[in-house]
Amino acid sequence: MCRVLAALALFLSQIPVPAPQPNVHPDVHFAATPQPVADAMLRLAHVTPADTVYDLGSGDGRIVILAAQKYGAHGVGIEIVHELVERSRLIAKEGEVEDRVTFVEGDLFAADISPATVVTMWLTASVNARLEPKLRRELKPGTRIVAHQFPIGDWPPEQTQRVDGEEIFLWTVPPR
Repeated sequence: MCRVLAALALFLSQIPVPAPQPNVHPDVHFAATPQPVADAMLRLAHVTPADTVYDLGSGDGRIVILAAQKYGAHGVGIEIVHELVERSRLIAKEGEVEDRVTFVEGDLFAADISPATVVTMWLTASVNARLEPKLRRELKPGTRIVAHQFPIGDWPPEQTQRVDGEEIFLWTVPPR
């Protein structure tokens, strides 16, 4: 498994990052989540094969691909940049998990995230704050949310961890 992850990390590092399309204006520009942080996010959420992991702003797909490869979960990446969606699909195929992951080209604010049991994201403080009502409204109680670097509005996290100098936060959607 470690060799597969190392090969995936090497493969990902060699792919050039596409320039944003002129007609697509993402709220957050792509920056790859470091592999140790991605893995720590999935560990913090206690991902298992029974989970469906949604990554909002999935970039190159590394979090949902890792969730499928290492934890046996299903995954859905939501990404607005067409080239990143295509890259994610290629990497999933190369990583032999295309049967367990799906990449949706679209706006994370418009996407249906209700099937998620885990949501991951590395956005910005302002985008996370705008997402808070959607997360509380659409996600089932018990769904775990893990954010890299930025909290979600005024919603206090249950846990905070530091990984390689990066902060990650965990929330669980409360009962209604």
